[in-house]
Amino acid sequence: AMAAPRRPSGGGLRKAPQDGRLEEINKEFLCDPKFSDEEDLEEKLAVFKEKYMEFDLNNQGEIDLMSVKRMMEKLGAPKTHLELKKMISEVTGGVSDTISYQDFVNVMLGKRSAVLKLVMMFEGKANESNPKPSGPPPERDIASLP
Repeated sequence: AMAAPRRPSGGGLRKAPQDGRLEEINKEFLCDPKFSDEEDLEEKLAVFKEKYMEFDLNNQGEIDLMSVKRMMEKLGAPKTHLELKKMISEVTGGVSDTISYQDFVNVMLGKRSAVLKLVMMFEGKANESNPKPSGPPPERDIASLP
C-alpha cells in the first residue's frame, strides 16, 4: 500500500473540496493512454496534488503570479516579475496568466523541461530522504552540507 502523503498541519480541512477536485483530475490522468507508460504515475500524481495545493495560496484552484513568486522564494530561487510571467506562460502555453492543475501535471509529466518542472524536481530530490540508488553516490560538495 502507498503511504499517505504527509499532511501539513493546520488548514487541512479548508482544502477538502479542492482535494476532491484534484483527485478527479488525477483519475483522468491515470486513464489517459498518453501517460500509460509513465512509471509510478499514481504516486507522482499524489505528490503533484500535494504540491499544487501547497502553492495554490488563494485556494481558487489555480496558481497565480503571487503564488509562483512565493513558491520560488520558498524554494530559495526568487525570480523577477518578468521571469515569473515567463514561467507561467511556459506552463500554460501563453493562454493564461494562472496555472491550472491540468497545466501543472502536463508540464510535470511532459517532455518539455519547463523551469517550474526543474524546480520541482530539484526540490523533490532535496526532500527525498531515501532516494532510489542509481549508480554511485554523488560526491558531497560543500554546498550540500547542512
